[in-house]
Amino acid sequence: MADIDKEKLLAKSFVFKALDDEGRRDLAASTHVKKFSTGEIIFNAGAPGQSMMAIAEGIVRVELVTPTGRDVILNELRSGDVFGEIALLDGGERSATVRAVSNTTLVVLERRALMDVLQRKPQLSIRLIELLCERVRRSDERMVEIAFMDLPTRLARLLLRLSVTHPASEQSPASRLSLSQSDMAKMIGNTRENVNRCLRKWQEKGLVDLKDGWLILHDRQRLVALAEDE
Repeated sequence: MADIDKEKLLAKSFVFKALDDEGRRDLAASTHVKKFSTGEIIFNAGAPGQSMMAIAEGIVRVELVTPTGRDVILNELRSGDVFGEIALLDGGERSATVRAVSNTTLVVLERRALMDVLQRKPQLSIRLIELLCERVRRSDERMVEIAFMDLPTRLARLLLRLSVTHPASEQSPASRLSLSQSDMAKMIGNTRENVNRCLRKWQEKGLVDLKDGWLILHDRQRLVALAEDE
């Protein structure tokens, strides 16, 4: 575990880069490292929440089961992202289940240590508020998409959003995505069969291609037009 530079990792995070070097050193000294294998549950919804995690390497997926029993994927997070902040801040239960999508290394910060730093470094409180606002805003957008937008619009928005997720970017979007149709359906609140039908229609029209487990985005401009068709 000594090969992980916890201070450097915290400096990569949107939240913890608000701290000065001293603050990050204090925070890093009170953290510990945990590793999870692909598919392993990091924590379940409803579990006690006494820690917050920063991703050193790997990908994690935030999931929820609806009252009707449908699995919904709320988010995928990567190196430098943090999660677990809601239960940590209010001392309540975990609001969702988090699973490792790949072999994952986390730097874990316990509630007592964070609260101590928050009292001494108010700028960190501001960043945590900004993080929570960003996640509430994204949650509101998802609810609007599911409630008021048709499947092609929601699917186009999802593919465009995934195509600029790190390590890709707005300036250099990915042209290929490796994601199962079942996972796409869980991300937009629909069924795998409907997603498959939509993708096949787009394939016939030359927007995308399905090849060797990859979803290839051929016509980004038409996907943008679909995503804006509200």
